[in-house]
Amino acid sequence: MNYIKLLNAAFEKFYFDDRLNPTHISLYMALFQEWNSSRFADEFNVNRRDLMLASKIGSKSNYHRCVTDLHSWGYLSYFPSNSPYKGSKIKMAVLFTTAEPDTGQYSPTLEQLAERYRPKNDPVKGQYRPILEQVEGQYHPTTGLTLGSTINNHKQVNSIKKPKGWQAVFIFFEEKGFNADEAKKFFEHYQTRNWQTSDGKEIRDWRSVAINWMDRTELFNEENKSNKKQASQIKDNLRTTKNKDYGQPL
Repeated sequence: MNYIKLLNAAFEKFYFDDRLNPTHISLYMALFQEWNSSRFADEFNVNRRDLMLASKIGSKSNYHRCVTDLHSWGYLSYFPSNSPYKGSKIKMAVLFTTAEPDTGQYSPTLEQLAERYRPKNDPVKGQYRPILEQVEGQYHPTTGLTLGSTINNHKQVNSIKKPKGWQAVFIFFEEKGFNADEAKKFFEHYQTRNWQTSDGKEIRDWRSVAINWMDRTELFNEENKSNKKQASQIKDNLRTTKNKDYGQPL
């Protein structure tokens, strides 16, 4: 049995069969995996609970309806067991594609579908794997991510060297809980420096510099409050009253 050819035939039949719904396909894929685990035996026993868990089917009635439909539509043969201690038997139908590709030829549509649904821990040796050779920017079916999008995002972040006017700085400072005066100080300070650091290097991201500015401002304000508190305590200790009572003991 050829794993890829069997899946190709199943996907082709799925495509043209309007009677199927996602639950039918999910159950068939769970049964196909059991079939694969039994080394494509002619018949194999199944456990309803395991199949419901693998196919994400929540109700027994829905499970029995789907497996009966697959049986009547020629995808498999279902032999229910009357004993609670013995599992039911399944005989998978060997499907064939209407246009089987020649040996050595590559069918990209069917191969991508098979690769998408193939178990992650069961690599296929000697087969062309289009997922690993996707053109940059195309949809990656395994992870759902777009290759190259992360790189473009990093470029956009790193290209924010200067703010788009004073308003952008004001909005950013306001979002962080700082007033307009502090935003104006920051903008004028780096505007006069042509948005360069103290060592003459060009700023890569003005927002990170602004956050550093806010942190230093908060630290400076806390130190000022602490110094003022200490100064007031010293003044209170030195403060004496003009009316002295010399009758009090020292």
